[in-house]
Amino acid sequence: MKVFVTGASGFIGGSIAAHLARAGHTVRGLIRNAGQSAELQRLGIEPVIGTLDDRALLIAEAQAADAVINAASSDHEGAVQALIDGLAGSGKVFLHTSGSSIVGDASGGEAGAARVYHEDTLPEPTADKAARVAIDQLVLKAARQNIRSAVLCNTLIYGDGAVAGSASVQLPRLVRQAQKSGVVRHVGSGGNTWSNVHIDDVAELYRLALERTPAGMFYFVESGEASFRDMSAAIARAMKLGEAQDWPLEEAQKEWGYEMASYGLGSNSRVRGERARKLLDWQPKRTSVTDWIEHDMKVEK
Repeated sequence: MKVFVTGASGFIGGSIAAHLARAGHTVRGLIRNAGQSAELQRLGIEPVIGTLDDRALLIAEAQAADAVINAASSDHEGAVQALIDGLAGSGKVFLHTSGSSIVGDASGGEAGAARVYHEDTLPEPTADKAARVAIDQLVLKAARQNIRSAVLCNTLIYGDGAVAGSASVQLPRLVRQAQKSGVVRHVGSGGNTWSNVHIDDVAELYRLALERTPAGMFYFVESGEASFRDMSAAIARAMKLGEAQDWPLEEAQKEWGYEMASYGLGSNSRVRGERARKLLDWQPKRTSVTDWIEHDMKVEK
């Protein structure tokens, strides 16, 4: 299958693209920086130089491909619309990457109600997340245009990316702050919990979805969950630092910004991904983020 992947130099997109190339697919990957071309070619990915604002390029690549995966941005409506326009009426697959902060409660690092969400009982989005949810809905509605569209809503992703120098979003921020300060910190008491998943299991799910997903499907992507208190404690042990410390939300926002501190690191985002297991026979192999942190996480000195 000829697959076009946006965000191919990134942690998620690059890992997906490399996994598909290893599985025998012909993969073209969108990157902004031509200097990353050699790294993509090393992974068996043909680089395409451009940005999400290059509407004509996105349409042409979508028309030439058998399937499209958007892993560059969950929030770029123009790019999503261009890819849909390029795929309309084709019956081809379009997989869009979203994130489970859409159900985050911005609890300030506290456990709060910590409600668990299922794929068929999504809440109304908060004002902060309404735009992202609207893009998810745009993708799902593309099924009406004879596109086999699906939204894969990832949780906290951990593991090592295929592209050299790429990194996930949440845990590396905790690590970098600890390297800078000598203290591992979490937002508030760290009682907030996130569902999570290993990057290798994410890449395999995208492969299965390319082959098997029905049109108009929304999937949560998770294989376990952990509190930030437990994850930061595991980081402290792995880095041989003292006990992880609480950090008031206001101080965390100064370090990580409003969005990351309030949602990425300071919210509860507990979900259950049942559809991927039932419809796609997805069987994740890694289920403990704290085990990975303590035994497999690489920390630069």
